[in-house]
Amino acid sequence: MMTSLSGFPEFTPEEKILEDSLLATLQRVFELHGFSHLETRAVEPLSVLEKKGETSQEVYTLSRLQDKDSHEPVKNGLHFDLTVPLSRYVLENAHLLQFPFMRYQIQKVWRGERPQEGRFREFVQADIDMIARDTLPVHFEIEAPLIMAEALEALPIPQPVVHVNSRKILQGACNALGISEVDAVLQVIDKHDKVTPEVFSQMLLELQLDDAQVKTIWDLAGISGNEPEVASRVRDLGLKDDLLEEGLDDVARMLVAARARGRENVVADFKIARGLDYYTGMVYETFITGAETYGSICSGGRYDNLVSEGKRCFPGVGMSIGLTRLISIILANNWVEVSRSVPTAVLVLVDSEETRGESDQVAATLRQRGVCTEVSPTAAKYGKQIKYAANRGIPYVWFVSQREVKNILTGEQAVADPQTFEFETQLLKPQVRMQDA
Repeated sequence: MMTSLSGFPEFTPEEKILEDSLLATLQRVFELHGFSHLETRAVEPLSVLEKKGETSQEVYTLSRLQDKDSHEPVKNGLHFDLTVPLSRYVLENAHLLQFPFMRYQIQKVWRGERPQEGRFREFVQADIDMIARDTLPVHFEIEAPLIMAEALEALPIPQPVVHVNSRKILQGACNALGISEVDAVLQVIDKHDKVTPEVFSQMLLELQLDDAQVKTIWDLAGISGNEPEVASRVRDLGLKDDLLEEGLDDVARMLVAARARGRENVVADFKIARGLDYYTGMVYETFITGAETYGSICSGGRYDNLVSEGKRCFPGVGMSIGLTRLISIILANNWVEVSRSVPTAVLVLVDSEETRGESDQVAATLRQRGVCTEVSPTAAKYGKQIKYAANRGIPYVWFVSQREVKNILTGEQAVADPQTFEFETQLLKPQVRMQDA
């Protein structure tokens, strides 16, 4: 991955093939579950971007959209996620939509962050969201991570593990402990795996928690497991709160559903907090087995008040994959190989410049059949033309005068008609394979 301008990645042809393959896989899985494709504009008013969501992120503003002679403050910026634009879109188009509204969205977003490994200023996100009118049944909170687990398992990466929790549990635990600074405590819990126990405790003590409260929060954050019975380990902490119990029931229901579908890679993890303040129910983070140090590659949760205006309320649940981040992790670990750098499956050889027209006719016939075909750029000796194909990974070469085709990967050569020859299906398109496959 080339980075000529820090934070703005550029892909080589092979890396772009990888990205296209991931996009096609995600699109297929999302559509299998009934999600419609949506694209929103890249630009939003700052009033929308600053109203909800990750307002701590630096927004790229666009002064050019204003009157060039205007002395007013900049009013527009590039979106930094896809959830806030979705909120605006649903409110503006609710009269046109059928609810529950299920959409997937795959677009670039921009954040003014400091570039570092796996973090970019311009990157692609792939989101799914399910939004209802007035009330959102709990089963949507169960479906979201199961659908995303299916999508991620279809990608050429090691086993993804979805960690789930409920903000009700965290809120309820704080209620039971008499903690009023809930948001501040959640931000500390979110750092559980990034700091030492001593630093974790110190951060909570600075919020005026006492030693007993700190110990209980630490113990709660350390509980995890994929068995529904994991909820009893939280109850053993002795916390009493109705909201806490409601959240534990939600998590247990999630784990029962996951196991019923044979998914043991959905794990309750009570330190998952998610830093965004609009989550109200289940929250999710996803890690790659053996590569947990990279952090979460996919996250999300339920939100009840994000999409609201006056008396209108559209609660939803969604998850988002940082696709560019995921690609950077795949490349850093050499998890995949791309079979070739070009889409071309056949190179039609040229005997001489005088007969190039015959080669063009063969290529046109193959293209009509949907076969990606090039005509050799020169009428050099066959050996040089075949080397041209081999250097690009093109599997077939076509000899026009001999009416033969050769698979240069296997050496097999046969008499062939461009209208009827049957190519090996797996060679028609570049293949993306895991290295150990």
